[in-house]
Amino acid sequence: MTSVMTIPSTAPQSLCDYILARFDEFSRSQRDVAQYIVDHLDEVAFQTAEELARRANTSSSTVVRFSQALGFEGYPELQRSARDEYRRRHEPGAETGGLGSGPLFGLDRSPFEDALAQDHQNLETTARRLSRKDVERTIEAIATAERIVVVGTDQMAFFASYLRHLLMLLDLRVEVVASASQESLQRLARIDENTLLIALSAGRPHPLVVRAMKLARHRRGRAIALVDATLSEVAQLANTTLFYSSDSPAYVRSHAALLSLLQGLAHGVYSRDTVGFDDRVRAYRLK
Repeated sequence: MTSVMTIPSTAPQSLCDYILARFDEFSRSQRDVAQYIVDHLDEVAFQTAEELARRANTSSSTVVRFSQALGFEGYPELQRSARDEYRRRHEPGAETGGLGSGPLFGLDRSPFEDALAQDHQNLETTARRLSRKDVERTIEAIATAERIVVVGTDQMAFFASYLRHLLMLLDLRVEVVASASQESLQRLARIDENTLLIALSAGRPHPLVVRAMKLARHRRGRAIALVDATLSEVAQLANTTLFYSSDSPAYVRSHAALLSLLQGLAHGVYSRDTVGFDDRVRAYRLK
């Protein structure tokens, strides 16, 4: 059964649009699958049902049931539709929806080339989807904040610490919350209207990150979300959301675009007062 047979003619033509149009019909676990496919279509085109389930934090049986809920016989038919859409996006001369001219390598690339090409695509996708207004608003918020709390758990803990490192070089007051330790909870407890909360999230957000966002909203603090899932609960709670693409053929998500985003934001803050920051940055470079 092909996607042409299963997707009604009255529905949007692309698989992603069709999924989004029916999003409210799905169960919670199916929504996780739907969200992942919409945000990572190029990756889904080459994944097994088991790999997709692992990335979406669900089971392979849920992936199969989701495929059938869309009208496909099973996951292979859904994946075939995803591959067709992938080829339409990247074939020479095709409309790419503003995402550029396609990957560096063809469909027969090696595993190494596959990972490298996807990182390149992630950077371009992220850059094209970012709003300059949202980026400038984020840089302004960081530069003028009295206190910054960066929340990131598990794999995001490293990037939270790295952002803290970048901003502390500019003499900004930054704290990190990376776990539910007593010390971390005390940092969250001090969130107020003068606090800027920056939440880093990959896939389904950790409950601690969601809790921090809700607390910031309740206490009228500003909240910025850096997420790889456009339908993330963290994004819905934020004042400003910056999306990054994390598609990867590997066994872990790609964080190349997130790293570039963090460095770009820090450089944006630095560029507001290069003369004032130069002495601190020069001293660091001489270490």
